[in-house]
Amino acid sequence: MLSEKTVRIVKEITPLVAANAETITRRFYERMFEANPEVKAFFNQAHQHSGGQQKALAGAICAYFTHIDNPAVLMPAVELIAQKHCSLGIKAEHYPIVGSNLLAAIKDVMGDGATDEIIAAVAEAYGFLADIFIGRENAIYEEQQSAPGGWNGTRTFVVAKKVPESDIVTSFYLKPEDEGPLPPFKPGQYITVHIDHPHTPTSPRNYSLSDRAGEPHYRISVKREEKPNADAPDGLISSHLHDGIEEGHRVKVGPPCGEFTINPDNADGRPVVLLAGGIGVTPLLSMAKSIVHANPNAPVYFLQAVRNSSVHAFADEIQNLASLSSNMHVKVLYDAPIDSDVESNKCDGVGFVTTELLRQWTPFAEADFYFCGPKPFMQNIRACLQELGVDETRVRYEFFGPKEELQPA
Repeated sequence: MLSEKTVRIVKEITPLVAANAETITRRFYERMFEANPEVKAFFNQAHQHSGGQQKALAGAICAYFTHIDNPAVLMPAVELIAQKHCSLGIKAEHYPIVGSNLLAAIKDVMGDGATDEIIAAVAEAYGFLADIFIGRENAIYEEQQSAPGGWNGTRTFVVAKKVPESDIVTSFYLKPEDEGPLPPFKPGQYITVHIDHPHTPTSPRNYSLSDRAGEPHYRISVKREEKPNADAPDGLISSHLHDGIEEGHRVKVGPPCGEFTINPDNADGRPVVLLAGGIGVTPLLSMAKSIVHANPNAPVYFLQAVRNSSVHAFADEIQNLASLSSNMHVKVLYDAPIDSDVESNKCDGVGFVTTELLRQWTPFAEADFYFCGPKPFMQNIRACLQELGVDETRVRYEFFGPKEELQPA
C-alpha cells in the first residue's frame, strides 16, 4: 500500500500536474525515445505525430493522481491498458525505463517545484501502479499461453485469402503456418500484426478480429488509412498490407487481446444494440456473428453508418447474417450518398444517428449498447445515449488508437 505521506503529496500536486500534463508527457516521449530508442517500436508514430498518445497518457496520469486514494476506480482502465501492453509484448523490465523517463520529464517541466520529496512520492506512486500492471499482465500472458493452441510473443501465419470488402477495406484470412489449432477468442478482441516495413521496421499494429471464433482462420479487415492532414504521415502499415501483402505471404501475429468484448450466449437476456461507424464495424461484426450463431433467438440491433456504397464494407455479409435470425434487425445510414445509392435503396436512411432514431428503433430502456467508430461518431452516440437516459453500466465502446474522452470539445 502507498504511504499516507505519498498519498497526501500526490493529491496536493495534482492540480499543478494537471495544468502541465501534456507538456510533461510530450517531454517524456522525447526523453524516452532519445535515451531508450529500443522502445520506439512499441509506439504508433502516427499517434505520436497527432498528439493523441501524449493526450491519452496525460489523461491517464491525471486520473491516477486524482484517484490515488481509491485505485479500485481505475481497474477498468488498468484492464484496457494491460491488454494493450500484452498485445505489444511489454514486460516487467520495461517499467523502470518508463518510470525513470517520466520522473525526469516532471523535473524538466516543473523545475524547482519538483522537490526531492515530490519526486520520491511520485516514484512510489508509479512503482505501486507498475506492480498492479505487471501482476495483471503476467496473468494475461499465462492465460494466452495455457489456452488450447495458445502462444506468447509472435506466431507465423499464412495469408490464406485476401478479399476486398469495399474501395478502402480489405479482409485478410490468416491461418497458422504450423497448421496447429487456433485458440478461441472473445468477440470484439484484436490481434497484433508485426510487419517489417522499410520505414518502420517490425512495427506492430492492432487489428480487430472481424469473424467469429471457431473458424479455421483469424480474419482481420483493414482500412487503408490516408494521412489526416498534409503534415501527418500516411498509414504506412495499412497501405503496405493492401499493396504489399498477398495470398501465400507470411506474417507474424500476436495472440488475441482486448477487453471490449461480449458474451455471445447473451446469458442475461437483454437486447444488444451494436452501432458501427466506418471501420468500427469490425469488432461489432464479430460480436453479431458470434451472438447469432450461439443464440439465434437473441435480439440484436445492428446499425452501420458509412459515407456511401463505395466504402460500405460487409453489406452482403451482414444481410446474410440477418437472414439467419428473425431477431436480428439491421439499419444502414449513408451520410454522403452517391446518386445511385438512393435510387437503388442501398441504405435505409441518409444522415447521421440521432436520439430520435435510437428512441424509435432500439429498445433503449433495456438494451446493452456497444459502439465503435471515428471519434465524432462516438461523441454523437454517447450524447444520444445520455439524452435517452441509458445507464453507463449498459454502455461499452472502443477507440481505435489511444484512449480519449468522448465529451465534446
